Amino acid sequence: MDEGTAADWQIIGGEYRAFAKGLPDRVLAHLKLLDGDFGGFPVCRLEHSLQTATRAHRDGRNEEYVVMALLHDIGDTLGSYNHPEVAAAILKPFVSEEVHWICQNHGAFQGYYYFHFLGMDRDVREQFRNHPHFEACRLFCEKYDQAAFDPDYDSEPLEFFEPMVRRVMARPRVSLYAAAMEDA
Repeated sequence: MDEGTAADWQIIGGEYRAFAKGLPDRVLAHLKLLDGDFGGFPVCRLEHSLQTATRAHRDGRNEEYVVMALLHDIGDTLGSYNHPEVAAAILKPFVSEEVHWICQNHGAFQGYYYFHFLGMDRDVREQFRNHPHFEACRLFCEKYDQAAFDPDYDSEPLEFFEPMVRRVMARPRVSLYAAAMEDA
């Protein structure tokens, strides 16, 4: 890299912009990997994601929140031990600090509903009690995440959410590389 020229980086930057614009397609394709993976639940992980997003959408949440609800468990395939952080990292450039925080910490909050059955502390979320987004994350898990395992729920299909994903991920709001997305 120390031998690169401005001309080299013009080419690389152009390729980067084209590649980055394909992020929504790659995210949607990766989300489809959750299809058919039940993990012992009555619905597969994709259906759980669709239910979570549908519930948030029908409750009037904005698009970035709905997209977070859709993608909150996308990290299950590659980050089995830290899936919330994987999903949050994908979303961070595109969403508010609050929505990012909800995604990043939903695992600890969701644990309230089942950690005690696994010999874990169901109140692990209490470490965040004084955080300004505690209640928002608690509500996300209560209203949308923990409720989204209903095999009879009428979820919207993934295609319904695709335009939202594309709009939310159209341009990063917070990223070291945001300037590179500007047309040269």
